[in-house]
Amino acid sequence: MHTSADLLKSTIRLEQLIPFLQEQNTQACAIVNSKLYGLLPFCKAMQQANIHAVLGLTVNVQWQETVIPVVLYAQTQEGYQHLLKISSAVSIKENEVLPWKWLKGYSAGCLAMLPTSSSLEIDEWTKVASALHHVFIERFYVGIARPAGIVSATETAISRWCEAEHIQIVATHDSYFLRPEDHFAYEVARAIDQGAKLSETMLTAHLQGNFVPTKEEMLAWFDDRPQWLETSSVMLASCRAEIPKAQIQMPKYPVPADDTADSLLIKAAFLGLTTRLQQNDIPTAYRERLHYELDVICSMGYADYFLIVADFMRFAKENHILTGPGRGSSASSLVAYSLSITRVDPLEYGLLFERFLNPERVTLPDIDIDFVDSKRQTVIQYVAQKYGKANVAQIITFGTLSAKAVARDVARVFGFEAEELEKISKMIPNKPGMTIQRAVAESQNFQAWLAENEYHRRWYEVALKLEGLPRNSSTHAAGIVLSPTPLVNTVPIENGHDDIYLTQWPMGDVEARGLVKMDFLGLRNLTILEQIRWSIYKAGGPWIEFDLIPMQDEKTLQLLQTGDTVGIFQLESEGMKQALRDIHPTHFLDIVAVNALYRPGPMDFIPVYARRKAGKEPVIMPHPILEPILQETFGVIVYQEQIMHIASVMAGFTMGQADLLRRAVSKKKREVLEEQRAAFVSGASRQGFESHIAEEVYALIVRFADYGFPKSHAVAYSIISYHMAYLKAHFPQSFYAALLSNATGNADKIQQLVAEAKEKGIPFYPPSLQRSTKFFTVESGGIRYSLSGVKGVPQPFLEKLVALRKTNQDAFHNLFDLAVALSAQHFKPKVMESLIFAGALDYLGKDRAVLLTTLEAALKQAELLRPTEDIDIETATAFDFGKPKYMEAHAMSQKEKLQHEKESLGFYITAHPVTEERVSWGNVNATCRELKNLREGTYVKMIGMIEEVKKIRTKKGEQMAFVQLQDEFGTVSVTLFPQVFQLVEEMLLEDELLYIEGSLELRFGKPQVKAKHAQTTKKI
Repeated sequence: MHTSADLLKSTIRLEQLIPFLQEQNTQACAIVNSKLYGLLPFCKAMQQANIHAVLGLTVNVQWQETVIPVVLYAQTQEGYQHLLKISSAVSIKENEVLPWKWLKGYSAGCLAMLPTSSSLEIDEWTKVASALHHVFIERFYVGIARPAGIVSATETAISRWCEAEHIQIVATHDSYFLRPEDHFAYEVARAIDQGAKLSETMLTAHLQGNFVPTKEEMLAWFDDRPQWLETSSVMLASCRAEIPKAQIQMPKYPVPADDTADSLLIKAAFLGLTTRLQQNDIPTAYRERLHYELDVICSMGYADYFLIVADFMRFAKENHILTGPGRGSSASSLVAYSLSITRVDPLEYGLLFERFLNPERVTLPDIDIDFVDSKRQTVIQYVAQKYGKANVAQIITFGTLSAKAVARDVARVFGFEAEELEKISKMIPNKPGMTIQRAVAESQNFQAWLAENEYHRRWYEVALKLEGLPRNSSTHAAGIVLSPTPLVNTVPIENGHDDIYLTQWPMGDVEARGLVKMDFLGLRNLTILEQIRWSIYKAGGPWIEFDLIPMQDEKTLQLLQTGDTVGIFQLESEGMKQALRDIHPTHFLDIVAVNALYRPGPMDFIPVYARRKAGKEPVIMPHPILEPILQETFGVIVYQEQIMHIASVMAGFTMGQADLLRRAVSKKKREVLEEQRAAFVSGASRQGFESHIAEEVYALIVRFADYGFPKSHAVAYSIISYHMAYLKAHFPQSFYAALLSNATGNADKIQQLVAEAKEKGIPFYPPSLQRSTKFFTVESGGIRYSLSGVKGVPQPFLEKLVALRKTNQDAFHNLFDLAVALSAQHFKPKVMESLIFAGALDYLGKDRAVLLTTLEAALKQAELLRPTEDIDIETATAFDFGKPKYMEAHAMSQKEKLQHEKESLGFYITAHPVTEERVSWGNVNATCRELKNLREGTYVKMIGMIEEVKKIRTKKGEQMAFVQLQDEFGTVSVTLFPQVFQLVEEMLLEDELLYIEGSLELRFGKPQVKAKHAQTTKKI
């Protein structure tokens, strides 16, 4: 059996195969994919169906000059171990072929079956068969297939030869698709894999019989050779290898001979805590908590795990790789805090260790670490180097043919034109869980398209059959697996990236084998934090130590209270900005609460939290005893830890039991809810609470179990949010420069950030060939535009320019020297035009029109004088051609200048057309910057440039419009009712200037203007 896990080499899905095999009363079935992909799910499915699973592998073996496919079956546990090694060895080799000596080395415990071959002459085939027989002896079989009952021309000769050599023959059958009618879809899958089209793909007749036969078909095909079927049955039954039961394989930290991992961890934790608290005498609460956590960790055998994580975190710190403050429930561990794995003090925030490791429910610790995304791989390399390349791997993940992907792939194989591909793609909505069948059911256009011709309907049939099949493999975004012994003893591996292996099995299968997984996550916001820190330092500011940022900073809290959170991790959305304005954070814990509450469901409690915090609504506690637990969140259950505290205080549960309650209740299973309710109520009555109160509180727990968010994760991620807000409040230039550098290529985002920065009075300087880099940089209290942000400037040009700055500064002093130094290869008119329009050559002191006119002469200069020639450019220029001169040209008008600037940068940078126009209007009293500070209802008069016009009709059928008006400080939405609309209807064009008067309104905290009057800026 080849299953669909063998990427596009088979279309057989387990969920369709198993019922079919059960119908046939199948006794045994062997999986023989080209890698060990899909092995665990296959074995599990067979076990559940009570079918004997045989573990096999099809491998290409090098025999002398010939490569031949051989099928290997694991007969014993040793054979299974050898299959893991063979699959790994083949997958690591570039040509994916197994050398003969390796086959011999791994043959023990395996059976080998050589199928008959149409590509080899019989003499050559018998030589290969003899060689295999010599290696495997009685464990060697020859497989004879009769697909669809067709007997091959060589069968008689081969069977006679086998009898003469005393080699056993098995009736075999390769299955690549389930039933005969699936053959065409299988061919399409192969064509997708090979990037071929149907016109180029021969419908391989010899494969048409490679469906899964019924019992009757198999008996009929071999009715004259029942002994071959019997031998097959005996052979498969003899294969008793199975996937061994999983045992936790804890990786080992290298410990000195006279020490243990436990004692090393205890010493490191206490030493680390004294450093953290900056006092030798550890307070009792901390000492007791640390002792308790260490007891649990060591008794569970997890000391090595913590030492390993602490070690690579130390490596990151020593190599200036910024790591996150913590992630998930690991932030609730004092040991993790003491070892500098996390930066969250769990006692300060009331975080519970049992939420992370529960001694009453044995699970592996799961410490996920966030790294600066550009440096994550460096840490992975360190781990592989320290613990051995063979013991460390990244984890594979499989992409499937989604509705859109299968639609396009099948259409490509069918040879549909590009327009047809686009049409199909548009008919399939981008919705989670979308299927082709659903897309057709919901779209009359799609139904009409299918009805057009038979070819379209055939496309639909095939797409339905292939949808959801595994298509390709890639690397899991975060998972790293670490083993105490070489991984090939437990899982098959293959080549990955950057000299790190990749497991052949995905996350769930790897964990099911007892291997320890760690998540190394690249977090873009940490990269931005790091960039801001460097920007501050390079601009002459302090080196920011994030751990030392004050957590009760007034300026930061004010920024959060106003919802000024564009660019701030987790707090950017409009809804979140409004939540911050409502809650009006006065303490770091308010940010933690809003991060936990801002999710579907719990966000309904944001107004309650805000009103209670502001004293506009009384704080009602479910019971006075819960006041210490819910006081922090004004009587609202926000965190999972609060549920655990309640169970402990009211029902006398241990924290371990309380964590089990939290998990059980969140699953909403009726019998579990009832069981836990009884335990809670009886526990509460033992604590002296009346049963009706216990029932009420339990009902409250059930209600909030879905909403509860791990406080440990909320605290850790809120620290990142807070740090970003702090940097935005205190170092806005560096903040915006870093965000703009990260937004390169996203014109809308850049425009938004530039407008906001300008609104805060931050000046922008145009790009400059002499001063700009690939990034936005802080300069003279403002921001210098990057060269990467100029449209049409390729990366090789920037690299050449940066190199030139280091070696030949003089070349930048005039256009001709620059052209020669860059060479004609890089000094291309289109690139240079873009840079001139963007203002990048303004420093030369020449009008942009002059520079544009001179480009051709400068290019000729570059073509005549190549920098590779060993000649003094200035001397040669003067001697051969006379000193080149700039051409004459009419100065570029300001309007033209700004227009070109917008084309090459996406917006105006040196000036804005509105700035100039406003000067001639004495009665203008507002700009987009002032609107936010004006009272609702204020009558404003302003000028802006039309960015977008949305025309609609009122219920009476009259036309009106919503206009996005932009000035140098931002944009505002203006409503033009029918009466006002008529005044300017003809002039509502993009980039036109418009004067409006009207009353200011605030909608979701954003200013809008309802216009009472409007006119174009051309005065009458």
